[in-house]
Amino acid sequence: MDSNSPGEVWVFAEHTNGRIKGIVYELITRGRKLADDLGTRLSAVCFGHGIEGLEQLTAYGVDKVYMVDNPASTEKEEEFFSKELVDLIQRQKPAILLAGATALGSSFIPRVAAALETGLTANCTGLEIDPETKLLVQTRPSYGGIIMASITCPKKRPQMATVRPHAFKKGRPDQTRQGEVVRVDFAQKPVTSRTRLLNVINDLNTKIKLEEADIIVCGGRGLVKAENFHILAELAEVLGAALGSSRPPVDDGWIAYSHQIGQTGKTISPKLYIACGISGAPQHLAGMQTSEIIVAINEDPRAPIFEMATYGIVGDLFKVVPMLTTRLRELRSG
Repeated sequence: MDSNSPGEVWVFAEHTNGRIKGIVYELITRGRKLADDLGTRLSAVCFGHGIEGLEQLTAYGVDKVYMVDNPASTEKEEEFFSKELVDLIQRQKPAILLAGATALGSSFIPRVAAALETGLTANCTGLEIDPETKLLVQTRPSYGGIIMASITCPKKRPQMATVRPHAFKKGRPDQTRQGEVVRVDFAQKPVTSRTRLLNVINDLNTKIKLEEADIIVCGGRGLVKAENFHILAELAEVLGAALGSSRPPVDDGWIAYSHQIGQTGKTISPKLYIACGISGAPQHLAGMQTSEIIVAINEDPRAPIFEMATYGIVGDLFKVVPMLTTRLRELRSG
């Protein structure tokens, strides 16, 4: 589709077992601003059967929900979604399509972009509308997080982007908002699946997922060696928190990549983030800067992390963290 076709801003409403994923509400909040800047409507596209909470999409800012209610989509997700989304886009001609950079979004959204012969920016951490050109400016880390690239798609539509979870904060719902649900009925064609989902295996080494944690205790190079992560693990256990890491400990093999937070790791947005022995490189700050409360523990009073911290403790983490753990245990037991 050419760039002269005005249209809506769309968000792909991914779900798991009939429940809308949290990243969808983050995308809606950002999509609402993009739509307002363009003077257009914000719509959500949902494929599935028996989906719960469609009215919440409207409450968070959506004007219209395109609902393809088909039990077949639960069996052949990627193939079904790709075919149906391409058909729907060709009919409705949206200007922008956003999806989460999840396992599903990262798999089938590129297929849609290829079928439509349009551009796609993957793993974005920023989205803005250029006030002069009205193009979607898509920002993402490049070259291992060394630089931030700003990308536009001036000639093709829709402009497409997948977005990292927690790159944007979820807004507040307004239950008085009114929207419409459009039931989309396609003339179904056979979809041949070349892949088959056999099983879903959860990460058994992670008690609390970083993306879902309200509290995260994170360690950096200041821990000196791998064995010292147990100090943070004890604090995390007392707090009921997830354990995170900056990039250097992961690169050095001290802890698994699944714990990495930052531009080349995971983007998180907990209520409380405790940074221990982390200097605060821009690549790391980009992955946790939307945390509500940031507590930094570092011996260096000039560490950049203190500029972002809500509360800063200048001190030896090997003394401060055990003291915190002991005191919290006392409070819990007393």
